[in-house]
Amino acid sequence: MARDDKLPSTHSSATELQDFLKRVAATPVRTRAGERGRLIFALDATASRQPSWDQACQLQGEMFRETGTLGGLEIQLAYFRGFGDFQAGDWTTSSESLLKGMSGVYCLAGETQIEKVLRHAVEETKKKRVNAVVFVGDSMEEDVDRLGAVAGELGLLGVPVFLFQEGNNVLAEFAFAQIARLTGGVHCRFDADSAKMLRELLSAVAVYAAGGRKALEDFARGRSGAVLQIAHAMKRG
Repeated sequence: MARDDKLPSTHSSATELQDFLKRVAATPVRTRAGERGRLIFALDATASRQPSWDQACQLQGEMFRETGTLGGLEIQLAYFRGFGDFQAGDWTTSSESLLKGMSGVYCLAGETQIEKVLRHAVEETKKKRVNAVVFVGDSMEEDVDRLGAVAGELGLLGVPVFLFQEGNNVLAEFAFAQIARLTGGVHCRFDADSAKMLRELLSAVAVYAAGGRKALEDFARGRSGAVLQIAHAMKRG
């Protein structure tokens, strides 16, 4: 991944963060009449993510509580762990339901199953339009060409994948960047010191899923850093 694709090192102040989240809550929904935005929220729950899992539950739960006032977003939690264990929950509009589902998950050693995440997104989209997929993970142990083939299907279906990479695994970085490129999504890296930044980024993706590119552009107007980067990347897509 090119250097300018990585997260900036600056962090938002507490005041800036609260202002940002208030703007998320105030963002109008711009979906077609009678339809909600739909977002698949997928996580790597293998053992390597255990140290940050509790923090992730709190962080992502708070993010969805903040965006809950959008009123136009359905979320489905999906995760993989162990060997062949892939789970996808029901679609929900409740941040409390999502947080409860995440809190009941424990990490288990095993290999990554990113291909299953992507194939699941393809199948869900064929049933009913999915507006975006978020994936949070730290490694990749699969065939990149196979991942690329499924990512290409999602790209043809118009479903962008936003991949948030914890740490600096080189193989994951390469694969995540390819998936983002093929689907018209974005790949960003974060670490334990970027929790607030990740929350902002996830909020921006939620706005996109609920209201589309125009809503994201309005949301990012006047901002800088990684949020603006996502908006610009989606505008180019």
